[in-house]
Amino acid sequence: MADMTKRQGRRGGAIALTAVLWILAAWLLFPLVNLDRVDMSNVKEILYKSVLGITILIIFFGKTLFDLIDPWVSSQKLPRWNAILLILYMIALTGGIVFMVLRLAVVAAKSRGGGFPF
Repeated sequence: MADMTKRQGRRGGAIALTAVLWILAAWLLFPLVNLDRVDMSNVKEILYKSVLGITILIIFFGKTLFDLIDPWVSSQKLPRWNAILLILYMIALTGGIVFMVLRLAVVAAKSRGGGFPF
């Protein structure tokens, strides 16, 4: 019985950490979504924050890829719906990463007039 509550506590902690990381990534990437309202005077800060947010998304992508590949390596059965949902999640993450990188390139290109942004 103690093992069950311990496992549930770890799972709850992992879910909470994942939620906090998603909120942090959303906060870091928010200026790229609202690119029209971005003040180009603080481009360095926006670029650095956005790169950190994209890094968090790439870490989520890698974790999801590991979750898909690990059952095949360890000869375990991955439920079909779990695999389908993980693949859809990876596709959404890939689209989000590509979109954010393209938006980041737009910010970098806009800031070229004022010199090298880094």
